[in-house]
Amino acid sequence: MTAAGAFKFRIDRRSGVATYWQIVQQTKQALRLGLLEPGDKLPTAREVVEATAVNPNTVLKAYRELEREGLVEGRRGLGTFVRASLGTASSLDSPRRAELEEWMDRAHEDGLAREDMTALFDSVLNERFPQENS
Repeated sequence: MTAAGAFKFRIDRRSGVATYWQIVQQTKQALRLGLLEPGDKLPTAREVVEATAVNPNTVLKAYRELEREGLVEGRRGLGTFVRASLGTASSLDSPRRAELEEWMDRAHEDGLAREDMTALFDSVLNERFPQENS
C-alpha cells in the first residue's frame, strides 16, 4: 500500500469541468500513476471539504461514481478504500516519464507556458488516440 494520506485533490474552479468530475479524474490519474493502490483509503468527505471548500455532496457524488466503476468501495464507519488499480508497473519510474520531463523542460526553456504545453500534449494525444477518452 502507498501513503494515501499524502493524496490531495486540487479543484480548478475556472476549468469549466464539474467539481465531482475533477475528483473522479484525479483519483483515476492517481491510480494510473501508482499514487493510490488497492487497499489505500481515500480522504474522507470531511477532509476533502476542509481542504477544497467544496460541498460534501459533491465529494460523495464523485466517490459513488468511482464505486459504480468498481474502483473503490465504501465501508460503513471506516471510509472509502481503493479496490482496483488502473496503472501498469510503476508509471512514476517509467523511462517515458523521464522523456516527458525532458520535453517539458525544453518546452519551458523555449517559452511555452503550462497551458501551452497542456494544449499541445492534449492535441497530439487526441489525434493519436481519438477513441480512448476515459
